[in-house]
Amino acid sequence: MDYEFLKIERQDGITVMKISAPKSLNALNSTILKEIDTFVSGLDSTTRVLIITGDGEKSFVAGADISEMAHLNEPQGFEFGKLGAQVFRKIETLPIPVIAAVNGFALGGGCELAMACDIRIASSKAKFGQPEVGLGIIPGFSGTYRLPKLVGQGYAKEMIYTGKVIRADEALRIGLVNAVYEPEELMYKALEMAAMMLKNAPVAIRLAKQSINEGYDLDADGAIALENKLFGQCFVTKDQKEGMDAFLNKRKADFIGE
Repeated sequence: MDYEFLKIERQDGITVMKISAPKSLNALNSTILKEIDTFVSGLDSTTRVLIITGDGEKSFVAGADISEMAHLNEPQGFEFGKLGAQVFRKIETLPIPVIAAVNGFALGGGCELAMACDIRIASSKAKFGQPEVGLGIIPGFSGTYRLPKLVGQGYAKEMIYTGKVIRADEALRIGLVNAVYEPEELMYKALEMAAMMLKNAPVAIRLAKQSINEGYDLDADGAIALENKLFGQCFVTKDQKEGMDAFLNKRKADFIGE
């Protein structure tokens, strides 16, 4: 399928989704959100790791499209926020790892998109922020939910209340990103990380992601019970048999994702 605002690259189980709206620094409008939704909904088993990045050197996603939001009324604002939140939740709950390669501005909706991914790595030139209060609104694509979970309530409230923009090194310090690389290294490092994931059992990664995501909001007993259940499910998979047989026989495992 052809997209107006997405560039898709596929290679050996890794898919790169690049958001491309250079005139607006890749700002998210309804059309882009719907294209992302369509693309994510259509992913099949040939994609084992998804990398999300932005087109160009300046911006990952500069935010939501203010020119579209400026004229919304309350019901329309609700629907726009709901659309973004639903699309990002779909990304968050994909049964595969999702890596955000943040190459520039990740502000507002861009920061929220990155936070919906499993792992965030950033260019040294990347900048992060939730500057919505300066526009008379609050984060609308689940930023008030995910940011406190990643960096704690104190940092999250400071970022949201002040609207300040932080550099990549500060994002690393507070735990918003996993690593920071020079711009020319960023995609290489994202692909390198994805390749490491490809070496492991797809079903095990899926169940591990499910255990982390669903267990996060449970109490200790509930989270541990969930992990126990999913751990047990591993033992009906061909990949578990293959992985342990390969280990015992000192050979490389050949996982098939079943």
